Amino acid sequence: MYGDEKDAPGFDAGPGHPGDHSGYTYFTSGGPGESGFTFGPGGWQRMGGQGGSQSFSFSFGGPGGSSSFGSHGGPSSFDFDLGDIFSGFFGGGMKDQSQFGGFSGSSRSQSQSRGSAKSIRAVNSEVFRKEIADQGMTWLLLSYSPSWRGKQYYESIMVEVASLLQGAIKVGSINCETEVSFCKDLGICPGRAPRLFVYSYKESEKGSLEEYKGDLFAKNVKSFCQDHLPRFSKRIILNHFDLSSSNVEKSPRVILLSTKKDTPVIWRVLSGLYHKRFTIYDAEVHDVSDPAVKKLGVDALPAMIGWLSNGEKHILKSGISVKDLKSAIKDLSMLLDSFEKKNKKVASSQTSKMQTDSTERQLPLLTVANFDALCGDKTPVCIIGVFRSLRAREKLESLLYKVSKKSLSRRQNVASASRDSVSYILLDATKQPSFLSAFDESGFKSSDNFLVAYKPRKGKFAAFTGDMTMEEVEKFISSVLNGDVQFTKTRQKPVLK
Repeated sequence: MYGDEKDAPGFDAGPGHPGDHSGYTYFTSGGPGESGFTFGPGGWQRMGGQGGSQSFSFSFGGPGGSSSFGSHGGPSSFDFDLGDIFSGFFGGGMKDQSQFGGFSGSSRSQSQSRGSAKSIRAVNSEVFRKEIADQGMTWLLLSYSPSWRGKQYYESIMVEVASLLQGAIKVGSINCETEVSFCKDLGICPGRAPRLFVYSYKESEKGSLEEYKGDLFAKNVKSFCQDHLPRFSKRIILNHFDLSSSNVEKSPRVILLSTKKDTPVIWRVLSGLYHKRFTIYDAEVHDVSDPAVKKLGVDALPAMIGWLSNGEKHILKSGISVKDLKSAIKDLSMLLDSFEKKNKKVASSQTSKMQTDSTERQLPLLTVANFDALCGDKTPVCIIGVFRSLRAREKLESLLYKVSKKSLSRRQNVASASRDSVSYILLDATKQPSFLSAFDESGFKSSDNFLVAYKPRKGKFAAFTGDMTMEEVEKFISSVLNGDVQFTKTRQKPVLK
């Protein structure tokens, strides 16, 4: 498999130590003490069996003796604990299944069957560019030369780690004999032995290659990979953050509520896959009795809540139950994909509505060309919204449009001029200071936005420079139309330039 009866295994087991057995022990289904063989540098050894039962087991030699893995819960050569994996998902472990609603169907033995080296993706520059670089997924990559021994051992570690973090990482290998320039460009050329790298998002949104230089045990490599999973989720304190407001960026927002002190593994993986499409948060909460959790309407933890770009809240899933890492990522990805589609429909509807409203709300800007039609002698009253900034214009336009639709304001006139009509128009104060000086000596220079009610035939006006709220604007215009406001003679006839 990795060597033969006359040769050492095809990997470097490290320097020899007293009691170090650098070989394999191979049992057939029953375990030590039953039928089996030991093979290694010193040759083959058959082990006796009982009752004809057979089993298979291997042990890799190392400092301090050999450790084996088999099908009967014995110690693992890779020294991993499934509890470590499951406890990182959302906030529970094999000993605390109730925290998620249980891990039904996740009772895999410690000797989970190894995957095949065929599952390792052959990577070249094109594959790297299309499938790996800045795609949000963490990769464990091997750079090697086919002529060197030990590649199989590295691959066995990679396959084991991939099975432990299935769905969270992908594995690939780069042949640096055939991809010489590619390996040089990445700085991953192997020296006297293969090298392991993780394509990481730990430091920034842009991925980078980080070399693993620790001991070649699956548990250690798994921990290294897990540490380099994406960190795009922003951890917040729920009581101090408002997610309900409308989102100007048009992207949906999601938050995971869990009892974990740190961002859960699954959520970190999803944050990498979706960080370009969602704004992602997570928060630690103690239980559903927390006032902030109650306010959100969550009745079970962990929970995933989403907000559409219009601020509308949806509880995507509560009381999340995890079977395994791969299926959890798949299930939650389906929820996020569905929510994203819903948000696109809402955003499209919002855009159409805004365009319609903008067209409908658009009030004319007073110019020399349209002055006679909108605010000439044939118009009883023209309500002029005066602004000095774009923000002030938008606010005035919105307020005047809404008021113009109410019964208090007679009949609106824009292009025509009937005797009983009122014109609602806008004026840019920065371009028409002389026009405004006809009403006020200073030209209302202290005001960013204000209203002027002008009666062209009588040459009189009334101004409002108070708070521009719907209530105050309505009150002023109603007073103008009902004759309850004092009009003042203009200083001179206002003229546009």
